[in-house]
Amino acid sequence: MLGTISPRGFTLIELIVTLAIVALLSTIALPLSELAVQRSQEQALHQALREIRTAIDAYKQAWDEGRIATSVGKSGYPASLDILVQGVDDPSDPTGKAKIYFLRRIPRDPFATDNSLSAADTWGKRSYNSSPDDPQEGDDVYDVYTKSTGKDLRGIPYREW
Repeated sequence: MLGTISPRGFTLIELIVTLAIVALLSTIALPLSELAVQRSQEQALHQALREIRTAIDAYKQAWDEGRIATSVGKSGYPASLDILVQGVDDPSDPTGKAKIYFLRRIPRDPFATDNSLSAADTWGKRSYNSSPDDPQEGDDVYDVYTKSTGKDLRGIPYREW
């Protein structure tokens, strides 16, 4: 057995080829994982917008049906998003203690990066008297939108959702 050489490890070429393959696979996997994160955030945004807008519409419907105490000069939309969670007095309750609730909690904007803001403050708010082209806050909350300046996978700005 004098002339045989036993293999003891990998050659430098084998290690370089292996590292090149791993690098190639990681360059493919990284964009796919970023895409998955973006899709997840977009789904969360879509769900949060639907939840808040449904609650705003339910508040307006309760106003129109007289289930919320009305006052002259008001639009019938909530004064803030917090009212949807805090609830409003139910005038049909004889004890005066019952409330009508529209949301359990206000969802956060998934694209909001400032964790010090409350969930309600992560959203842009449009008042009833505001133009849809230039939404401004006012005496009520007619609609909400994300403050994100990004675009979705189709190229549509998130603010236009």
